[in-house]
Amino acid sequence: MNEKNNGGTPPGSSPNPELHKVLPGERTMLERALNVIEVVGNKLPDPAVLFFLLMVVVWVLSAILAPIQFNAVHPSTGETIQIINQLSGSAMADFLVNMVSVFVNFAPLGIVLVALLGVGVAEHTGFVNAGLRKLLGMTSVRLLTPMLILVAIISHTAADAGYVVVIPLGAVLFYAAGRHPLAGIAAAFAGVSGGFSANFIPSAIDPMLAGITEEAGRVLDPSLFVNPLANWFFMAASSMVVIAVGWWLTDKVIEPRLVKDTPVDGDMSDMPKMEALSVKESRGLFWALASIVLSLILLAVAVGLPGSPLRDPNPDLTMFQSITSFGAPVMRSIVPLIFILFLIPGIVYGYVAGTIDGHKDIIAGMTKAMESMGYYIVMAFFAAQFIAAFSSSNLGILVAVNGADFLQALNLPAQLTIVGIIGLTMFVNLFVGSASAKWLIIAPIFVPMLMQLGISPELTQAAYRVGDSTSNIVTPLLPYFPLIVVFCKRYFKDAGIGTLISMMLPYAIALSIIWTLFLLLYWAVGLPLGLQASYTYPPT
Repeated sequence: MNEKNNGGTPPGSSPNPELHKVLPGERTMLERALNVIEVVGNKLPDPAVLFFLLMVVVWVLSAILAPIQFNAVHPSTGETIQIINQLSGSAMADFLVNMVSVFVNFAPLGIVLVALLGVGVAEHTGFVNAGLRKLLGMTSVRLLTPMLILVAIISHTAADAGYVVVIPLGAVLFYAAGRHPLAGIAAAFAGVSGGFSANFIPSAIDPMLAGITEEAGRVLDPSLFVNPLANWFFMAASSMVVIAVGWWLTDKVIEPRLVKDTPVDGDMSDMPKMEALSVKESRGLFWALASIVLSLILLAVAVGLPGSPLRDPNPDLTMFQSITSFGAPVMRSIVPLIFILFLIPGIVYGYVAGTIDGHKDIIAGMTKAMESMGYYIVMAFFAAQFIAAFSSSNLGILVAVNGADFLQALNLPAQLTIVGIIGLTMFVNLFVGSASAKWLIIAPIFVPMLMQLGISPELTQAAYRVGDSTSNIVTPLLPYFPLIVVFCKRYFKDAGIGTLISMMLPYAIALSIIWTLFLLLYWAVGLPLGLQASYTYPPT
């Protein structure tokens, strides 16, 4: 993408490929820097091994620091914090005895698996795919870019469906409309990965991150509860920011450069087809959406009935407060509700569209979803042991208290601290691609630390999500990054990591700046972050 084609070649032409080969001496500073990042990142251990090594580090540090007397005071108990040696005989015995229970009771594990059971059925039966195709197929050329980004954002509800479905379809749609197919890939990638946390519809990432946040915050407050939808309102509003930024950049910056510098020279014979829904698929989609509406109506009625067991029984609360309070069963049932609200339309679509024959296909969808979570389960095992050791040793609370004292001494505005969290996340994202792995590393330190400064776990989590999303599209260590390069090669034979990075860097820069400013503005206005969420700790 660095070579110039001054004549400007329209999409679909076949220029001399030699004009588009990058020679070693012609690499830009950006490409050389990214190559260094890729080499360093590839030398890092696998996240599962990284958590094991971190646990060993905690053990060793606890043994070294245990004899030392610290002046830091535990904010909950008022007692002086004492580091507990995790290499002592009794601690190692407890480690072996509790290893299974620590893993099984690891909050993010069950939350994620339960939510994905329902999503897996919806994806397996074809409901998700049909919905995405319908939205894209009914869009005019003029609104193709914002609709593609919107669909890419919605695709987050089906785990990684956006990477394998929406991004290649984006290229097909743009090419069919006479536009540059790589611009379609860029817009879809910006929505799927650059706007990863933004969504109008709750997805598996919400309970996953909330579970990690809750686990981290309990180092300081054992009774802490973080609602899985604690960032929902902010992330829904952020969708509009992502769409607006992506729309302007795609149409005004990215595509004009692609048309000028990157002529389409790929083999179009194997290009995927953007097919319209069949009669059966359309009928299945209609009834599946109808089942969602009916389910929501029934839920609203069940919650709204006087004396509903789904509401907080406290008679002093208003109806709204009894539904949204921390003690309301409906608020503690968000994950099961996500499971049900994906399971029902998935089953309905499957039977009506004829994509499933019986209950065995439903179980197959759940099984397939669990198979895709094998790596996450392995990583969660080691992460759970690390966090348990970090907490049991009291290193976590010591770091949180001393770190909070240090930040308090700096007297930085809370807004600047939040911007720092966003910047830190973007940096770590260059080396650790997994969203959950990064948060498992960052949260145990910074969630309780910022709680000490009066910043809520929900706000810290929101800042993390902004930093994680905006830098996803420029890190070669994103698991799907090589796949996106392959998609690009279908239309531009010489496409590589540099091609994709240079195409996506403007999105990353613009989103990181504008989305951060949006968070600060949203906070300043005092709009609610989500369900049962506060900007301050303790909640006010």
